[in-house]
Amino acid sequence: MKKKLLQGAVGLVLTIFFVWLILRRLDLHAVATAIGAARPGLLLAALATFLAGYGCRVARWRIMLAAHNGALRWRDCAGPLFASVAANNVLPFRMGDIIRSFGFCKQLGVSQGVSITTLFVERLLDLLMVLLFLAGALAFFPGGDLVKWSGLAPILAVAALSLLLIHPTLFDYFATLAARLVRRLAPRFGALLTREVHRSVETITHVSSARTMAVLIVWSFLAWACEGLVFWLCACALPALDATSGAWLALPVGTLATIIPSAPGFIGTFDFFVAQAMTQSGNTPAAAAAFAVLVHLMLWIPPTVLGGAYLLSHPVRGLMRFGPNEQ
Repeated sequence: MKKKLLQGAVGLVLTIFFVWLILRRLDLHAVATAIGAARPGLLLAALATFLAGYGCRVARWRIMLAAHNGALRWRDCAGPLFASVAANNVLPFRMGDIIRSFGFCKQLGVSQGVSITTLFVERLLDLLMVLLFLAGALAFFPGGDLVKWSGLAPILAVAALSLLLIHPTLFDYFATLAARLVRRLAPRFGALLTREVHRSVETITHVSSARTMAVLIVWSFLAWACEGLVFWLCACALPALDATSGAWLALPVGTLATIIPSAPGFIGTFDFFVAQAMTQSGNTPAAAAAFAVLVHLMLWIPPTVLGGAYLLSHPVRGLMRFGPNEQ
């Protein structure tokens, strides 16, 4: 409990810090004016694209769950997924992930182990896509040789993650070999690394075959392409933005920033780094901040409203009774 409270306190402090970084030397009137001038038609297009992207996420999750309950339909999975996102947006400690892992297992007809596994694989797939989009953005981002060479890091990470997802046993061989080398230098850390490697491989193998994983990667790409279009359409909706293409850099940068501890909904951390990406792309600080606020609302409001409505109509009871070994 003390650890959770400490994490919450750190997240709150970092949220306040990044909000302060955003607000200092910022013309709030210019930000409000830029948001007020947003084109409604493009915002509606962004909303439709957002929902299409989440439709892809639901389809991806249904494929993973269908390996253990073939009777599941798309609509059976949509509510729990939106509910978990809504809970993460308003509750601390990523409670949405806990609700999704344990709260809907009986309703979906799967074990808690399967539910946790699918969440783990989903995170890997999302990380793969974010790094892929980051590599693509850095390839076209004007920043000299340093930026061009830095683009190699996400490319190498994408290659490693792809290998892990599509051929987990091949990855197991090389990762175990590396872990053995580490054990010679640091036995305790090497033993821990070996266990985690085997656990990751077993988790991925448990979900699906290589062919199914390839389908999951396609659905993941479509989901993140839609999210990228949400960023771009929100940028196009703001007349104050000069370089709307910066939205494609803001997508991976802002998403990776959510790793930093913060208040629920990633307030402050997401906004600061999205605004920085747009500023570096050639936009004014006020326009960049307006874009960060607008795209954050577009990503926050729809799933929170839809997921919140589902939680109210399908309340999760007795969550604390769930344990990791319950089937």
